[in-house]
Order: sequence, then structure tokens, then C-alpha cells
Amino acid sequence: MAKVKITETVLRDAHQSLIATRMTTDDILPVVEKLDEVGYHSLECWGGATFDSCLRFLNEDPWERLRKIRSKAKKTKLQMLLRGQNLLGYKHYADDVVEYFVQKSIANGIDIIRIFDALNDARNLETAIKACKKEGGHAQAAMSYTISPVHNLDMFVKDARMLEEMGADSICIKDMAGLLVPYAAYDLVKALKENVKIPIQLHTHYTSGVASMTYLKAIEAGVDVVDCAISPFALGTSQPPTEPLVATLKGTEYDTGLDLGKLSEIAEYFRPVKEKYVKSGLLDIKVMGVDVNTLKYQVPGGMLSNLVSQLKQAGKADLFEEVLREVPRVREDFGYPPLVTPTSQIVGTQAVMNVITGERYKMVPKESKALVKGEYGKTPAPIPEHIKKKILGDEEQITCRPADLIEPELDKIRKQISEYIEQDEDVLTYALFPQVAENFFKQRQAAKYRIDGTMVDYEFRVHPA
Repeated sequence: MAKVKITETVLRDAHQSLIATRMTTDDILPVVEKLDEVGYHSLECWGGATFDSCLRFLNEDPWERLRKIRSKAKKTKLQMLLRGQNLLGYKHYADDVVEYFVQKSIANGIDIIRIFDALNDARNLETAIKACKKEGGHAQAAMSYTISPVHNLDMFVKDARMLEEMGADSICIKDMAGLLVPYAAYDLVKALKENVKIPIQLHTHYTSGVASMTYLKAIEAGVDVVDCAISPFALGTSQPPTEPLVATLKGTEYDTGLDLGKLSEIAEYFRPVKEKYVKSGLLDIKVMGVDVNTLKYQVPGGMLSNLVSQLKQAGKADLFEEVLREVPRVREDFGYPPLVTPTSQIVGTQAVMNVITGERYKMVPKESKALVKGEYGKTPAPIPEHIKKKILGDEEQITCRPADLIEPELDKIRKQISEYIEQDEDVLTYALFPQVAENFFKQRQAAKYRIDGTMVDYEFRVHPA
């Protein structure tokens, strides 16, 4: 057994999970060189919600953040999370946008791209995997882990084999809701190691309280890499802490070889950073606890808090338990999708509407209709005929890969925003988040004009976040 490797998530998923991805580039840069000295397998530092958050809340260029991190991380591979054909947005994009985005991500410093799809529809990963390989990047294909009557070891093994055949360089078990319990992790990793030749990485969250134990059993089963967060930004809805795992494995056949002294210095740096976000109110103490309801209802922690807030807004907080019982029923009706962005929001919102209106599917948001129609891809189980009929009427389901129906978009976007383009990457920023990007470009232009002393009367309007 080779020693276990660790991907450090503090620069991306840890602060996405705990403080809504609000860590600034100024908070990140002073510690990158120290992180680079540790000997991590990789630093997850980009993708996920970092792109949106940089533009929408921090008035930062996400591409510039990546370039700055790359300039300080000379030894360690940089990793990002990509939602397959959704990239970092919330809908499917044309293949030309996906290919160009992957190309530019690697050109700006990314080494490993973890590519996943909310429905585990491999067709939605194919373009991104091919593009990553073409650019010389490491394409890590992720399987969204979930529990349902149709999800079992055979299904995950079959999916992993398909992803390996598609050209994936490694496989990630992406347990976004913290549902993977220790002995199930052992069985899953063992089955994957017996059936695929490429490395296996495990990603989980501490939400249900079992994550460190899950890692130990996965390590015993032969997992190659695990995702951890340095202790100040670990636990709760984040990842298991890095230092205790390193200490636990020290002197064993799984020894990570990482230096606890160096990790301790990094933790020292992040403690006051965390305190700053506690004082600002961005770090809610609720996300730091253990919520065993995650295992009971198979609902991610973030989705639970979202349901509470939707019910409060409607003045129906007393219906919470009823909504929780409705979530698994809607999920069954919708073909058992794993609950991760955007399917968790779609299933949760539909459950709330079913309960509040007192009639199932009396109100159907356009996102629910799109999921049932096949606009997000193929669901793990077929959607029952009576549900299709109720939601789609006589409309036909899409059976092809959804992106096959999307025309190339890049040239059109370039023309649309020609007045704002200052770097090649701006066309991608706009493709993903048109309104937010335009507002950012206007502010960037205005700041330049003020500095240059030209066009001082230039006006721009700030869109509310």
C-alpha cells in the first residue's frame, strides 16, 4: 500500500462550505507559499462557487486570483471543480464554451480538473474530459455519491468503468452530502480498486459527523487520495481536518509523510482569518455542528437550511417535518437524482410547493419541468409515466445529450461585449454570468478611468447582489 495523499481544500471548498465562498484573494495569497511547501497531492483553489463569488460579492476577477495563486505555488498541483457541461454556472453551455473554458483554466494555472454532473450522466462530462486531456491537464471524473433504491455498488462500478474508458485519469467519489458511512466506504473503494486501474480519490463533508471514520475505512480499502481542510476551516459542513488524519496515519503503512509542524503554522495563519469571518457574521455557528438528520433524510446540510428559509418566507415554518417527508417522494418521482447543485434546489423547492399548496405538482417551477423533460440529462432511474404526463402534458422528453441542442455561442458573445473585453477570458466570464459580469466590467472600466484621470464623468450602475 502506497502512502495516502491529501488534497487541501481550504482555498476552495472549505470556505465555500463555511463562509459562502467569501474568502478574498488578499486572505489567500500570504499563505500560498507555505501551503506549497507541505507536499500535498494538490491544492483545491478554484472552481465551484469561487468564480461567481469573486465577481458578485468581492469585486475580484477570478482569473486574476488563479494567476496570482499560480505565481506563488511553484511545486504543488492546483485543482478546480467543474460542473461538467454546466461549467461553473447553473445551466448547460455549448461545447465551444466548455472547450474554451477548460483551455483557459489550464492556461491560467490549473493542473487537475475534477469534473462532475449532478445526475451522473456521463454524456455531460465527455466534452470537458476530452478538452482537459487535449490541453495536457489531469481529468478527474467524479461520481456524485448518493443512496437510493437504484444506487448500489454495481451501478457505481459500472459508472467508474465508463469514465475510465472515456479517458479519465482518476476517479473521485464525490460525497457532497456526507452520506457515505465508514463500512459502506470500505466496500465502495474496494469494489472500485478491483475494477478500475486509475487512482481513486474520496471527497466528503463532515455534516453527519462520520467523515474522519469514513476516511480511515476508505484508506484501509486502498483509496489513493482524500480531501481534507486545515483545522480552522474544517468540520461542520466542510471537510475532515487535515492535521488529525496526518497524525493518525503517522508511522503506519499509510503515513502521508506530511510535516505536522508546517501544518500547524498554516493553521496559525488561518485562525485569525476565521475569526474575522465569525465577527462579520458570515460564519454561522449552525454550520459547525453535526446534523445526523443528513443520514436520516439524505438531504445535504445546505439544502436543509434552504428549506427552512423558504418555509419561513412563506410563513409556513410549522410544515418543515412535512416537507422533509415530501423530499424523498419528489426525489423518487424525479428518477432518484443525487442531491447536489442544481438538483438539490430543484427537488427541495418542488417539495416545498407540493406541501404549501396542499396538492402535489399543482405548481411546477420551470426548473422542475426542465429536469423531467431531460434538459439536465438522463436521470438515474426512469421518471414514472404519470409524473411525466402531469408535468409535461403532451411535450416529449429529450433523450439526446442536452448540449447537442445548443448552438455555438462564443463568437456571438464576443461581439456582444466587445466594448468591455480586456483579456481573452472576459468572454467566458460573460458567458457564465452575463449580468454579474457586465456590472463587474463596468466597475473595472470606471476604476481605470478614475485612475487615468480620463472620462471622470463616466457613470455606472451597481446591480444589487
